[in-house]
Amino acid sequence: MIAVASSALFDLTESDRVFREKGEEEYRQYQRKHERAILDKGVAFPLIQRILSINTEEDQPVEVVLLSRNDPDTGLRVFKSIEEYGLPITRAGFVMGRNPFAYMNAFNASLFLSGNPDDVKEAIEHGYPAGCIYPSEYIDDLDDQELRLAFDFDGVIADDSAETIFQTEGTLQSFHQHEKEKALELIPAGPLFSFFSELSRLQKRELEKNKENEAYNPKIRIAICTARNAPAHERVITTLRKHDIRVDEAFFMGGVEKSRVLSIFKPHIFFDDQASHIQGVARLFPSVHVPFGVTNRPKPGRGDVEVAVPGADGEPVLNRSR
Repeated sequence: MIAVASSALFDLTESDRVFREKGEEEYRQYQRKHERAILDKGVAFPLIQRILSINTEEDQPVEVVLLSRNDPDTGLRVFKSIEEYGLPITRAGFVMGRNPFAYMNAFNASLFLSGNPDDVKEAIEHGYPAGCIYPSEYIDDLDDQELRLAFDFDGVIADDSAETIFQTEGTLQSFHQHEKEKALELIPAGPLFSFFSELSRLQKRELEKNKENEAYNPKIRIAICTARNAPAHERVITTLRKHDIRVDEAFFMGGVEKSRVLSIFKPHIFFDDQASHIQGVARLFPSVHVPFGVTNRPKPGRGDVEVAVPGADGEPVLNRSR
C-alpha cells in the first residue's frame, strides 16, 4: 500500500500559485471552476502507474491511496484526473489543511509520497516512512513496461548508525574501519525498510511468474546506489542477505556522482536521504528526498534546516504544493 499526495501524483504548480497569492477561498473557487480540467502528470505518476499495472483481475497485491490536504470538495478535480488517466485508485483521505500522514496506519501504508517538504519532515519525525518528491524534467517512455527503483542505503533502507560514525569521527578511514569490524552484523532498519521489503516480496512474485512462464518478463528491477565503497560494501550485502532481500544491481560509488550510473539504470524513482545527492539526479529522473538521520539534523547554532528543491531557474525554492 502506497499513500500518495495529490502534489506528488499531479502537477499542481498553477493551483499552488493561486493558493499562495490569493488565499484559500480563491483557491477553492479556482478548483471548482477547473474541476473538469485534467491535471498534468506529476513526478510520482510513472511509479504509481507502473506499480499498479502489476495487478491483474485474479491477483491484486498492490494498492494506492490518495491522502490530500484538500477538502473533498476541492479534491474532486484530483479524482476526475485519476479517472481520466485510468488509474485504479478508489480510496482517499481528504483532511482539509492538516498533515495527512497521520492516517497512514489506518490505510496500512508502507510509504507516503508528497511534494510538501514540511509534511514529509513531520511524518519522518513521527516515525512514518515518507519522502518528498523533487521537481523533474523527466519524460516517461510509455513503451517501457518495466518499473525500476533505485535506493540509497544508509538513512533510507538502513538507519543512520553507520553514517553517524562518519559524522562524529570525521574521517573516511574511521568509518571504513568501523564497518569492516561490523561486516557480519546487520544494520538496523531505516525509514523505508518496510516499503523496500514489501517491494522485494512483490519482485519475488514477479520472478515466480517468470519461472512458471518463461515468456513473462518480470516488471520490477531494484538497484542500490550508495556512496559506500570497499570495505564498507560487505555490511550492505550482509544486511540484505539476513533479510532475504534480492537486488538486481548494486553500485558502491565511493564519492563518484550517482547520476553517472543512474543515467544508465534509468530509474522511475530514486530515494536518497541527502539532498545534495538528489540534486544531481532529480532533473533527469524522478527523485525523492527522505529527510532522515544525522545528515538532516540542524547543525549546532544553525537552527532548523529546511528542505529545498531546485526551482525552474535552478535556484533552490521550497515546494509547498497542496
